[in-house]
Amino acid sequence: MRRLLIYSHDSFGLGHLRRCRTIAHDLVRRWQDLSVLIISGSPLVGRFSFRKNVDFLRVPGVTKTADGSYAPHDPGGDIDKIIGLRTALIKQATQQFRPHMFLVDKEPLGLRGEVAPALAWARAHGTRLVLGLRDILDSPDRLQREWARKKAFHALESLYHDIWIFGERRFYDPLTDLKLPAGVREKSAFTGYLRRRIGNGAATKPKRPFDDPFILVMAGGGGDGSPLINWVLDTYADHDRDLPPALIVTGPFMPLADQQSAIERAAGDARLKIKTFDPHIELSEETAAGLVTMGGYNTFSEMLSRDKPCLMVPRTAPRREQFIRAERAQALGLLRMRVHWNDAHPARADKDSLADELRQLTSGRLPSERMWPTMLDGLDGIADLAAPWIGPSTGVQAYARPA
Repeated sequence: MRRLLIYSHDSFGLGHLRRCRTIAHDLVRRWQDLSVLIISGSPLVGRFSFRKNVDFLRVPGVTKTADGSYAPHDPGGDIDKIIGLRTALIKQATQQFRPHMFLVDKEPLGLRGEVAPALAWARAHGTRLVLGLRDILDSPDRLQREWARKKAFHALESLYHDIWIFGERRFYDPLTDLKLPAGVREKSAFTGYLRRRIGNGAATKPKRPFDDPFILVMAGGGGDGSPLINWVLDTYADHDRDLPPALIVTGPFMPLADQQSAIERAAGDARLKIKTFDPHIELSEETAAGLVTMGGYNTFSEMLSRDKPCLMVPRTAPRREQFIRAERAQALGLLRMRVHWNDAHPARADKDSLADELRQLTSGRLPSERMWPTMLDGLDGIADLAAPWIGPSTGVQAYARPA
């Protein structure tokens, strides 16, 4: 069998794991003789279903703190020892699995350089090394400083054979305005965004939470989603009758006290239903009439895939990524963006304005009215780029390119 190893550091949220899982599932549909191993630090990796020939190895988890540093999930742990253990496990897994291709998600050298020894070993043994980047990482000035500090530019030049960007150059180029070493730009290729389909282990008949058209409010992993959820709940509390029903998904990483507060605030309001985590969120996305989201990559790809009107409320710190994505998408007419909220109590005018947005959302413009025809061809693009190293396709093509 051909073998693909995927690394995802997963220190915060669910986005990295869900993106890697989407890629793995699509490739094993196309290549029946392909074996994929995902190395992940997500504490929730075991709560997702995986297709045949896709497995995972969970390394000890870490979490990102408010100041941008990292700490073990175990409050009594030592971060240096945890990173040392993760580094050893990743290298040992690489040596035992002996991948033909090694795809690293977002972090060129991994969390605190933990994947560097495995990459060096793999390259010396003939593995094709690929760095996968989402469409937007941060503002160019911040990314330049971050990659210089992490010695990422040297890795792009000397370790990686290819750089795949899971987006559209016309939408945004994450390498723009960076001072790149010679030859790095030539390694990069845009795949398109990753189309999300129902059927990756989920029931294929979505169950509607309401009889009437409803909106789905999602805070991603939820670690920084409390302001959005509170803003929505405040708005419903102030408007008794005229808002559409809403299913609210807080995200599993929202602080427990905030989760409990949201559950209590929603109780007794027939317009509201609330979940803390849904491993098959795509089912609710499919039946919703509109989406209220933050600005993450996966949320954006899913909004395009489901072709749903969307109100995007991006965070602006610690990275500018979500704000840049939402601002660009609004300029193209793909969604509407709001950033007039804060961590505590938005002004009354803000809540009234949000209520107007929610009323209009279920009949809003569909993204397909403004999308480029090939915008969601990312999985096809990845398959084309991987084929020389994985071999001729042995399975049914997952998705056909549009004519």
